[in-house]
Amino acid sequence: MRKKSVWKRIGCIVLLLVGLAVWAAAADLESTRTAAQFREGEEEPVVIKSCRIDTETDQVIVKASAEETPESDDSFYYLFALNTYEEEITEGSSFLLRGEKGKETVFHADIEMLRKYVIAVKRDGHYAAVSKPHYITNPEAASVFVSNGQPPSGKKGLLIDPAKLLSPELEELGIKHAAYNIPVSRILGHDNEDVYEAVHYSYQGKDYVFNGRVMAEYDLIFRTLTEKGIEITAIILNDYSPEYPWLVHPLARSGIGKSPYYAFNGSDGQGAEYLAAIASFLTERYSGVMNGRGVVANWVIGNEINARKEWNYMEYMDLETYVREYVRAYRIFYNSIKSVNSACRVYISLDNQWNRVNILTRSYRAKDVLDEFNRQIKEEGDIDWGLAIHPYNKPLTKTDTWNRSFYVWESENTPVVTMENIHVVTDYMQRQEFLTDAGQVRPITLSELGYTSSKGEELQAAAIVYAYKVAEANPYINSVLFSRQTDAQEEAERLRLYLGIDHMDGSHKYAYEVFRYMDTEEGEKYAEFAKDIIGTESWDEVTGK
Repeated sequence: MRKKSVWKRIGCIVLLLVGLAVWAAAADLESTRTAAQFREGEEEPVVIKSCRIDTETDQVIVKASAEETPESDDSFYYLFALNTYEEEITEGSSFLLRGEKGKETVFHADIEMLRKYVIAVKRDGHYAAVSKPHYITNPEAASVFVSNGQPPSGKKGLLIDPAKLLSPELEELGIKHAAYNIPVSRILGHDNEDVYEAVHYSYQGKDYVFNGRVMAEYDLIFRTLTEKGIEITAIILNDYSPEYPWLVHPLARSGIGKSPYYAFNGSDGQGAEYLAAIASFLTERYSGVMNGRGVVANWVIGNEINARKEWNYMEYMDLETYVREYVRAYRIFYNSIKSVNSACRVYISLDNQWNRVNILTRSYRAKDVLDEFNRQIKEEGDIDWGLAIHPYNKPLTKTDTWNRSFYVWESENTPVVTMENIHVVTDYMQRQEFLTDAGQVRPITLSELGYTSSKGEELQAAAIVYAYKVAEANPYINSVLFSRQTDAQEEAERLRLYLGIDHMDGSHKYAYEVFRYMDTEEGEKYAEFAKDIIGTESWDEVTGK
């Protein structure tokens, strides 16, 4: 009996302890829930409705509203301008303006093109943000240049071979669009560079040096293309330069030497300032038809951003953080470019892995990156961004894109997008959440696309015709830039890819004449052969018309 009594007492004690633990956990949970609700309620009591440049006053008008004004030490709102890389108002920061708290508030502030505006109140002598940050959404209102000349008459484009710039090929091929890469390490100057070769550029009170020899090379290329009436798409690539290591994001520096390109660094002052200076310099240099250096109409920021390990190296992290670091840099480029030339279009680059993750490289789905990019851009002020996508086949050595593979579906959940189902992307971009403020579908370009001739030159030519017919019939695709004019030795040796319409020795492939005429009045004659290869009697069957 005594043993039972002891065990009974022990059981009661255990039950009591368990009960106390449960009560404590519940109390702690309630405390946490209340604190979380408080933080959530305080997160954004004030909403910045718009943040736009007023050209009449040359000021930024920040309009905000609040259903209920937040409590504070006084009756004022305080307007701050944070740097792109700042997450909160730091101690000692100075506000730009203050105004009486109310349900509707308007600030007229000086233009801070590369900063984000935030509204705060004073609590216990400190400034606390009560709105989410908001960027200027119409930087084009401050631009000097407002035109890129006549728009091209067609969608046919090519990644050009600079060695053939002065040959008759560009005129023969009748291309309307040209793509060209700008690795930042090439254009940046060096301290020991001859002062007469270096290009010095002053930006926001600081001096930047660009490589005069390399810039002269780009001047020749872009001027020649512009004179030929070809619209230029420039891809800005962040390769590594030991003299400018701060251009690589801190969370990407562990991968130096592992990837050709790295995430841009918009996360600190030095990186952000350099990105803005590079963007402003390039846009100024290649804007306006009268400047004698050519015109770049389209700027693509980075390459295949969702391919984290291969083309935009950064340590693996959650999607929101990864995209946020790209958004910081993209916003710097966008505002810098558009504030110089309002006619320019600025694109995010994604690959064909639409809803598929490469578990070996731990990449991100293109669709997920697109969704998160759009969400974050809208959260801090919507702008007119565009999409540059690369609908290659999977695998890259597959040429017959019309024969659907396991990876290609007719739904938004398709693992891969190719020219056989590219409408999945353009359909997706027609959703309400992706439209511009004006209700328009954003510009979409197929900025890189190619087919190898390793399985036959006629098969390659048929694939090019097929892709062009699909792009030409899709009203939401602005251009299709085929890769490339001449086979690349590295691609041939490493990947067995022969994507050019010319061989490396300069001789033409079967696709050359097909490409040349496929968008002309003689196009049908040169494209007829492809119908038998594709297995169709009419191009309407291909385009869905």
